[in-house]
Amino acid sequence: MTATRRLRGHKATATCCIASRDRPGLVATSAEDGCICWFDMRCKDVLRVMDVSNESISSLCFNSGNENIIYVSTGKEVKCFDVHMLAENSLKPLESYNYNKEEINQVTCNSKSSFLAAADDNGEIKIIDIRQQRIFKTLRAGHSSICSSVQFIPWRPWEVITGGLDSKLITWDFSKGRPSKILDFGLPDMSSGSNAGQFLNPAFVHSIKVPDVDMLDKLGKICVVARGDGVINVINMESKLAAIRPKSSTKSRKGTLSVSKGSLPANGGVADENGRKLLHLDYSLGGHTAAVSCVAFSLFGERGKFLVSGGNDKLVKVWDCSRCLGSGQTGGNNECLHLTINLSKKVNWLCTTPAESDNLVVCDTTKVVKVYSVS
Repeated sequence: MTATRRLRGHKATATCCIASRDRPGLVATSAEDGCICWFDMRCKDVLRVMDVSNESISSLCFNSGNENIIYVSTGKEVKCFDVHMLAENSLKPLESYNYNKEEINQVTCNSKSSFLAAADDNGEIKIIDIRQQRIFKTLRAGHSSICSSVQFIPWRPWEVITGGLDSKLITWDFSKGRPSKILDFGLPDMSSGSNAGQFLNPAFVHSIKVPDVDMLDKLGKICVVARGDGVINVINMESKLAAIRPKSSTKSRKGTLSVSKGSLPANGGVADENGRKLLHLDYSLGGHTAAVSCVAFSLFGERGKFLVSGGNDKLVKVWDCSRCLGSGQTGGNNECLHLTINLSKKVNWLCTTPAESDNLVVCDTTKVVKVYSVS
């Protein structure tokens, strides 16, 4: 499959992209040039370029309740802009938050538009109270390395889930500021399926994604984990993580759970109490052969029908969640994989749009953003 569109406007490697849900076809991209480019898929050229920083922009997100507000992480800072002010050629941020001590890797907003979370290289997560415009809580002493990804859990209003380059997936109660559950993919008995070749790369957690509220009936209360060994795990958070607690002492491993061969086998998974599979998507199922850098659910068509992943193997994989997670689904190994897109460069980030076409946006390691049509 070749790209249907090429979005030009950046002067350096594209790092992130987000798509509007309220206005299908509107896409914002960021890059190492410190700029945000706005595109309308109905138009040929870039709509507007915002020069917002002298540093690379690592992450973007909309305010969940008002897409006219956008949050931008650059260096150790989170900046907030009102898109309406662009018409007045004003690039002055509405707010600026300087709470992180190291570079921020991802910023995200909760569904009620009341909190921001910013995950950084120090392994810390800053929870920012948007309405009070102040730091609410610092989450630390969970990750021992870079915290690469963070997501609010929409069905648990006081919890976030994070992934890091210590191979840990951690659920936090941010009202109390401490971890509640820890899953360690780096334990000796963790599984990369039956394929020993994938042990060559550590199971770092590069990206995580949880479904939106309107996808829960279809997908369940899951978390998708993109790992450095090329594996994608789909974990049922209510059953698989229900009884896990963080370590209470260094003498015991009671606080962690490895992804063992018994719980997530390489043949595609086992069923939970609702008959849904707990998936372990690796290259034996047609998956990635190098680190997976990003995962996203489809916003086009039947929302959440597809899971899209991109990796350092220069591939984008589109997985059919209805086949993978459907109750009672059995059958061949390749049923889950819907589509493979070959790229010329590694994937930095990707997102989907609600449109029928031009609905997959991919940032690779070039300055040109590629757009594909998936159905």
